[in-house]
Amino acid sequence: MTHQQKNEPEIPYLTRTQVLMAMGVTAIILWIIAKLCLQFGNFSLMPWRWHRNELLIGTVLGLTITGLSSLAYRFFPIYRQSANYYLQIVLKPLALPDLIWLGLLPGLSEELLFRGVMLPALGFDHFAVIVSSICFGVLHLSGSGQWAYVIWATIVGVILGYSALLTGNLLVPIVAHVVTNLVSSYFWKIQQSNS
Repeated sequence: MTHQQKNEPEIPYLTRTQVLMAMGVTAIILWIIAKLCLQFGNFSLMPWRWHRNELLIGTVLGLTITGLSSLAYRFFPIYRQSANYYLQIVLKPLALPDLIWLGLLPGLSEELLFRGVMLPALGFDHFAVIVSSICFGVLHLSGSGQWAYVIWATIVGVILGYSALLTGNLLVPIVAHVVTNLVSSYFWKIQQSNS
């Protein structure tokens, strides 16, 4: 197998429509799983309140995660290669306006399930943060050689999980996730168009 073949995605390249459809379907599936867990589980959805300070905390946290991701991308070639592989599949076919959906759909549906449902279901403690973060990381697995990206997504999951645990407000990780997706994907698209 040549070096070029090793870098080809195991998942075939998708069109813009296919990526948008996949995001929508994934968001619906995660929402259904969350609703079923709430329906049949003995726990309540983590509360979320619109509060200016927590909106600001979520925004700052999202920008901080984006900054940390940029540092990892710059200084860890294995992460850069893994992230590029994932982003080529997901971001490359999208137009700039599509990034709004990339921010909102995963930001809302993934946080609903992994922080809003899993944290209270598992006890709203350190164990719950770790388990939900590992599940969140594995969701981002797009190929057998993508463990660096999965590890990073798991770390981000821990950060988002503790932001929920410490504030008691699901709005914080939702905003952080949306901001992270929007800002990092925008900069990646701009960088790709300039290179």
